[in-house]
Amino acid sequence: MTEDKSRKREEMMKRTRRFALAIIRLCLSLPRSMVSQVLGRQVLGSGTSVGAHYREACRAKSRADFVSKIEGALQELDETVYSLELLQDVYVEKSSQAQPLLTEANELISIFVSVVKTVKSAPAR
Repeated sequence: MTEDKSRKREEMMKRTRRFALAIIRLCLSLPRSMVSQVLGRQVLGSGTSVGAHYREACRAKSRADFVSKIEGALQELDETVYSLELLQDVYVEKSSQAQPLLTEANELISIFVSVVKTVKSAPAR
């Protein structure tokens, strides 16, 4: 692996970890109600698993395995976006906390979609 690729992987690991920590902080700040517990659990689970999927992808045994793991991260990101949107709708006062997370989730989606397209279109070695 090239030094540039290694650096990019390391930065993405850090970025997905920061995302997970921000999700955790949001969930800790939610009011104690049945609705926030359910939505909080959903966003906590999906938002923190993105980084785990990415780390698994970095240890993939094949290109197909890599793509599968990245697509798993994409599914979790999509679920996170949906749950964050619901949290924003229910807890309008949390919008200022949720909006940067939505922005980051959508940026990560764009990056991962691009990665999948690149890997799928690259010639086999």
